[in-house]
Amino acid sequence: MHAEHPLIPSLFVSHGAPLFATDAGETGPALTAWMQKLTAISPLRGVVVLSPHWMARDVSVMTNAKPETWHDFGGFPPALYQLKYPAPGSAALGDEVIGLLNAAGMPAKADAARPLDHGAWVPLMHLLPEATVPVVQVALPVRWGPKEVYQMGAALAPLRASGVLILGSGSMTHNLSEFFGGEREPAPYVIEFSRWVEKAVTEGRWDDLLNYRATAPHAARAHPTEDHFLPLFFALGAGGKDAKPDYISREVMYSMLAMDAFAMAASNG
Repeated sequence: MHAEHPLIPSLFVSHGAPLFATDAGETGPALTAWMQKLTAISPLRGVVVLSPHWMARDVSVMTNAKPETWHDFGGFPPALYQLKYPAPGSAALGDEVIGLLNAAGMPAKADAARPLDHGAWVPLMHLLPEATVPVVQVALPVRWGPKEVYQMGAALAPLRASGVLILGSGSMTHNLSEFFGGEREPAPYVIEFSRWVEKAVTEGRWDDLLNYRATAPHAARAHPTEDHFLPLFFALGAGGKDAKPDYISREVMYSMLAMDAFAMAASNG
């Protein structure tokens, strides 16, 4: 058994473009400050992260002892490809994750060769720049939707009581066809969609969120495909239905990339 820890919040982050690794904007420092405050009270023994950049046919869990930093993108400045995030993995934590998923009726298999993709290591460079906390990545099964991803997060929620951060890394909005770079005002639909999500999470409107493509304004424009939104449900499931969001960032980059980040912590009410 693991020693008792304060309950670690679950966390949703928008990992933005790969350039977020070096162009931190307001969100990078905000993530760093939030994590410093958390770890001063509750040291972490591990991070379990879901990113849309690892999609698999089956439920798969990284069990690498030393996962590589994978630069799974092209056409960016050479300096990005020199970055490394040398955090250790943890076969033991990976086995815990597999056990919890199996117990929840989600048969999972180990992947001992998987590297960390940029959806995992880019936000972790801001959250845990020392890269000393073990990281275990979980694949996003290709046919899953919001309900299944929520249930996966809920299955892993017990890890929060033993010093593990459950991290969903995606994007609050992700319509790359509208990416033009440069400094631009946030697109109105980006603000409307993001604030609808914030209000729904704050009010605990789980059915509306699970059916967001029918209930949220501009859902299809904000997410032409839903892979980058699904990690939000991983964090919501791990946080539990009584949790409330603690917002860390509401920044918008490049007009169309909402960089929202929030923790799901137990309500004091």
